[in-house]
Amino acid sequence: QVVESGGGLVQAGGSLRLSCVASGGTFSAHVVAWFRQAPGKEREFVGAISRSGQSTLYASSVKGRFTISRDDAKNTGNLQMNSLEPEDTAIYSCALRWTSDKDEVAVDKYDYWGQGTQVTVSS
Repeated sequence: QVVESGGGLVQAGGSLRLSCVASGGTFSAHVVAWFRQAPGKEREFVGAISRSGQSTLYASSVKGRFTISRDDAKNTGNLQMNSLEPEDTAIYSCALRWTSDKDEVAVDKYDYWGQGTQVTVSS
């Protein structure tokens, strides 16, 4: 089970920190990723962090503004979002992908998903 938290309403230029907590498996054996879906749009990849934490991958639209981290001791993944823009408004979901490669990151084929948390950025 994957549960996200931390969404809300923020003004443009502000920050939010999203978290996802996983239960029922070996969190450390999974890539952690964030996706988002805005109204009327396809779901899009935001970023991912490898099992080791040493490799990250970001969508060009968020690179330099968003940072993904993980805390395996707490089975938690985080998405720090800075310099938020109205275009960042979406439902943000956390996803996990099992892998044997400690440095793998991926943009698709995730196995477990949370329900999502709403992020709204006002102009």
